[in-house]
Amino acid sequence: MGLMFLWILVLSLVGAPEEYDDRCPDAYSYPKDDQTSTFTCKGGTNYKVCVLPLNQFDITNNCPYTVWAAAVPGGGRQLNSRQSWPLDVNAGTAGARIWARTGCSFDGSGHGRCQTGDCGGLLQCQAYGSPPNTLAEYSLNQFQNKDFVDISLVDGFNVPMEFSATSGGGCNKNGMRCTADINGQCPTQLKAPGGCNNPCTVFKTNEYCCNSGSCGPTNFSRFFKDRCPDAYSYPKDDPTSLFACNGGSNYRVVFCP
Repeated sequence: MGLMFLWILVLSLVGAPEEYDDRCPDAYSYPKDDQTSTFTCKGGTNYKVCVLPLNQFDITNNCPYTVWAAAVPGGGRQLNSRQSWPLDVNAGTAGARIWARTGCSFDGSGHGRCQTGDCGGLLQCQAYGSPPNTLAEYSLNQFQNKDFVDISLVDGFNVPMEFSATSGGGCNKNGMRCTADINGQCPTQLKAPGGCNNPCTVFKTNEYCCNSGSCGPTNFSRFFKDRCPDAYSYPKDDPTSLFACNGGSNYRVVFCP
């Protein structure tokens, strides 16, 4: 039987070819990328093309001030008060985060710095932000086709947050909220410009960082938990702070709900 060429095409790419080759090594990243991206199959073979389903996230800034929303994966966007950012995320994404950055200044190329939540000085985040920052965390379509979601204060607090399912559901009916005046009530040792830091960043000991896996709540974690009972207050706070939703759910993240 004759051979048939199977081509994987990447259309309308903008940027350096090596950027795309790093992320999709099987795909064409420039017109002469034949050696690593053209595959031969027997003629008459049948094929299946699968498009991953998307989960929709609506990220809204209800704060009376501007924030620079960040998402990994997703990048970042400036959100003035009452502005929203619709973000589509592939099902199966794990270890993802959404957060607000404050006190930012970026130049025309998207380089700059934020007072809280900074991600390497980039508007379009490629890595997690620096504490203190309130986090919405999620992993989609995991064990038993469930989404696992939480609000985390393990990296401290900078902006009040709500994280809730808008469709699909099957999890915490009213969503998760952390709206207490944590910045105003922050213990002196944890105070930071623009936020309330996490004790691991400040003290760097196993008691607070849980590096060995053997740790429990502390006076500082109880400070966060008392004010935001839905939220993670230390790394091992799973029983009270991790929620399972039906796979395929859509979500809303609101800053200053």
